Amino acid sequence: MTARARIDYRSIDDAELARLCAGRDADAVRHVLASNNQRLFRAAWSILKDRAEAEEAVQAAYVSAFSSMDRFEGRSSLSTWLTRIVVNEALGRLRSGRRRRARLEAEGVPVLDTYRERLMAGSETAPPDAAVAREQLRRLLEHAIAQMPEIFRTVFVLREVEGLSVEATAEALDIPAATVKTRFLRARKRLQEALAPEVQDALTGTFPFAGADCAALTERVLRTLRL
Repeated sequence: MTARARIDYRSIDDAELARLCAGRDADAVRHVLASNNQRLFRAAWSILKDRAEAEEAVQAAYVSAFSSMDRFEGRSSLSTWLTRIVVNEALGRLRSGRRRRARLEAEGVPVLDTYRERLMAGSETAPPDAAVAREQLRRLLEHAIAQMPEIFRTVFVLREVEGLSVEATAEALDIPAATVKTRFLRARKRLQEALAPEVQDALTGTFPFAGADCAALTERVLRTLRL
């Protein structure tokens, strides 16, 4: 029996990649996961503002996407199509959480928001090394972006942090391109007001979701898909 030729998944178009995923090609699925995990996590976080919730939303969105991959028509890129699915999943979870919160409050059950960011607490002494300083800067950026209204935050994360075009962002969020431009400009102004200009260079390192976290999510999705 002739050994199966190794496929360079980076070189094939989205339609073919989707076809392979629909056919449960484990390597194709793994390639799609590895290529999109960080973008989708950032998109989900920009809506939910909670890392655990964002990760669950991405996993659920992947399961939904791969179950309907045979219906991918290629009208947009595969990444944009996946981003739209995860945005819908995150928005659904956000609405569900708000309804649950309203119900609990109506029933007299106290609900408290807890935030893990304690950026201004503790020692004000200089960090011992550059790695610690960079981590503190990342947290500062994440905290500042988290304070933006949702409509600005999601556009900002997709455009500035993830690097999507105006058109791709508009398609992923199902809003006009002009709205993307307006919200992006307002988001940048808000961030500039909150942060000194020198922290802008750290934006690309914000919301890290790679290495062990990325690999773990990939393996969980593969197990769920039984691949």
